[in-house]
Amino acid sequence: QVQLVESGGGLVQPGGSLRLSCAASGFAFSFYDMSWYRQAPGKERELVASIFITGGRTNYADSVKGRFTIARANVKNTVYLEMNNLESEDTAVYYCNARDNFYTRKEYWGQGTQVTVSS
Repeated sequence: QVQLVESGGGLVQPGGSLRLSCAASGFAFSFYDMSWYRQAPGKERELVASIFITGGRTNYADSVKGRFTIARANVKNTVYLEMNNLESEDTAVYYCNARDNFYTRKEYWGQGTQVTVSS
């Protein structure tokens, strides 16, 4: 069964840091582009960051560029999101996404993990 399981979310003070992890199983992880999305209350889900199968190509939302870093460890079937200098605007449910953009076009989603930035 395909699974994407996020971990690492929680409560952090403004200016703090968190590292989210997404453990994947049940599919050929190394052939899938990986992304993090987030959805804040009352807002649409937005793309935060993506990392492609090469690992050398990444994409970031303007709002997080320079603060967040996405990385993948194919040997561990895991993708990470390092979040630094967090702001209240970063408060959201963060979702892990996997997508095969070149062959099957299949897409999978994790259940989401809550990140709350508050003093």
